[in-house]
Amino acid sequence: MKEAKCLPLRVVLYGAESTGKSTLAEALSRRFSSPWSAEFVREYWDANGGVITAADVEAIARGQLAGEDAAVARAESAGGRLVFHDTDLLSCTVWDDLLFPGACPDWVRVEAARRARATALFLFCDTDLPWAPDPQRCFPDEEGRAMCRRVFLETLERTGARWARVWGSETERTERAAVAVEGVLARCSARG
Repeated sequence: MKEAKCLPLRVVLYGAESTGKSTLAEALSRRFSSPWSAEFVREYWDANGGVITAADVEAIARGQLAGEDAAVARAESAGGRLVFHDTDLLSCTVWDDLLFPGACPDWVRVEAARRARATALFLFCDTDLPWAPDPQRCFPDEEGRAMCRRVFLETLERTGARWARVWGSETERTERAAVAVEGVLARCSARG
C-alpha cells in the first residue's frame, strides 16, 4: 500500500448509517484542533425536500468532493496536521450501488479509488450503536444493518487502505479513534 502524503493527513469516518460518524468527526476535530467536512448528502437532501433520485448521484459526488477539498484547504492554510471527513466519495459509491444500481458515473469510482489511496486512515464505525431514527436512513432492521456493514467493509478492504475499527460507546469510540489517529501521526513523524 502506498503511504499517504504527510500533511495534512486525511482521516475518513466511514461505515453504514447510524454508526456515529458525524458525532465522532466533530469530537476528533475538537480533540485534534483540526477542520472536518460534513457529509454533503445531508445538506443536499434538505435542499431538495427529501427527494433524491439516480439523476442526483453526480451532483452529490461533486458536493462531497467540494466539502472535502474545502476542509483540506482550511487545514493547509492553518498549517494543520489533520483533516477529518464525515464520510467520503468511497461512501458515495457504496450508496449509489445500494440505492441506484448502475447510476454511479465511472469518474466517481476512479476518483473515489484515488482518494482512498491518498487517505491516511479510515475509521470504520461499526454497527453496534443503537439505531437512531432519521428520515434519511434506509436500513433500520438488523438484516439491513448487517448487509450495510458487510458491503461497506468489503468495499473498504478492496481499496487496500489503512483502516481501524471503532466500536463501543461514544466515549470508547472517540478513544479508540484517537489512538489510531495518533498512530498515523507517529508514523508520519517518523518518516520526517
